Amino acid sequence: MSAAEGPLVVGVDTSTQSTKALVVDASTGRVVASGQAAHTVTWGAGRESDPRQWWDALCEALRQCGDAAHEAAAVSIGGQQHGLVTLDAHGEPVRPALLWNDVRSAPQARRLVEELGGPDAWAERTGSVPGASFTVTKWAWLAEHEPDAVRATRAVRLPHDYLTERLTGLGTTDRGDVSGTGWWASATESYDEETLAHVGLDPALLPRVVRPGEVAGTVRDHDLPFSKGTLVAPGTGDNAAAALGLGLRPGTPVLSLGTSGTVYAVSKRRPTDPTGTVAGFADAHGDWLPLACTLNCTLAVDRVAALLGLDREAVEPGTSVTLLPYLDGERTPNLPHASGLLHGLRHDTTAGQVLQAAYDGAVHSLLGALDLVLDEDADRTTPLLLIGGGARGTAWQETVRRLSGRPVQIPEAKELVALGAAAQAAGLLTGEDPTAVARRWNTTEGRVLDAVERDEEALDRIAGVLSDASPLLERGAGSL
Repeated sequence: MSAAEGPLVVGVDTSTQSTKALVVDASTGRVVASGQAAHTVTWGAGRESDPRQWWDALCEALRQCGDAAHEAAAVSIGGQQHGLVTLDAHGEPVRPALLWNDVRSAPQARRLVEELGGPDAWAERTGSVPGASFTVTKWAWLAEHEPDAVRATRAVRLPHDYLTERLTGLGTTDRGDVSGTGWWASATESYDEETLAHVGLDPALLPRVVRPGEVAGTVRDHDLPFSKGTLVAPGTGDNAAAALGLGLRPGTPVLSLGTSGTVYAVSKRRPTDPTGTVAGFADAHGDWLPLACTLNCTLAVDRVAALLGLDREAVEPGTSVTLLPYLDGERTPNLPHASGLLHGLRHDTTAGQVLQAAYDGAVHSLLGALDLVLDEDADRTTPLLLIGGGARGTAWQETVRRLSGRPVQIPEAKELVALGAAAQAAGLLTGEDPTAVARRWNTTEGRVLDAVERDEEALDRIAGVLSDASPLLERGAGSL
């Protein structure tokens, strides 16, 4: 490893399928070492993971970083949002974590919205109308289906909280991640006593919410390659971490293409969307992060490509086919029981056109929420920042460009969640705002694709099919 110009920090991204660690020079943003290890997710009725796998993956990822990790002065964890981690009196998982894309709690979500004042009351109190992804609905599902697990639970954590606590021995979270639970009131920035009482969750089981810029703790003794006393930052959810990693300014839109798809922007105004399309999340900086999320993005489109026996880039233009790739149900639009739907197939339809239709269907859901995410006075000509694993794919780039009608900028920086966590850790050392750290690292630098005329015909066609098929999608494949 070549000599670093400044202190070293570690940024971690614990995502749905793997944990990545970057050792970063806090002065320049240069990545001096990295590591990655996978964990497994169950398939079937639910989506679950054993939190202990996340810890093992973190240990392995840091081991791959070598001596650089040992030299780090601070560390921060960015993690997948919404996951419900239940721990016993010894800090061990009571059961596997229920992940963000586990939609079994859809009935509990509907019931909670109705029982606690309806969508308007939820949006005003928590900033969001909870769907099946939100942690509060998962707790309600667990209480109904596995009461023994609830009785055995002595601590409730989110995925990033779990790893942070294993580092420090202290139960902490941050405003960015906790704002996605459904039991944190964005209006008062505190745990919502009415919601917690309604679902039977003792607030004593929840972690302390650490303020932006505050030290969450220090690394305690264990086998990780950190020096004892290494500072631990608050950490945050993955989208809030990516916003930090981009040094995001208010009004700049981001479209993230990963297992899930998200579109978001930083705002100075607290979001309250009673339709539930936009989640009124907090960011990790002190502002707000209105965000819309879809469950079906790159994984769903890759599955369609595999079914067709095509490479993911083998799209063909000229399609009149519509494909709604709701393979895991869907969150935006709120159709938790839906399955994929194909409409408009003809004798002359090619496999490549069907694949293009899958891209179009996935992007349509995200772009439909873009104007709701942005403040009314946002500049609509600002380039759309395209990030995530799909952002490197030509088919994704061109689909977003064609359906958005906006210029598209593709940052060269990779692993923005881990970079954002590293910027947060660097801020602890330098006293800087983490977004200023990321801007100093120039993380948004990358090529800009010019705007093209928006494909209104495709957008109208997809919207029409979605509207006509809504009764079928709402019933779901198992209800026919």
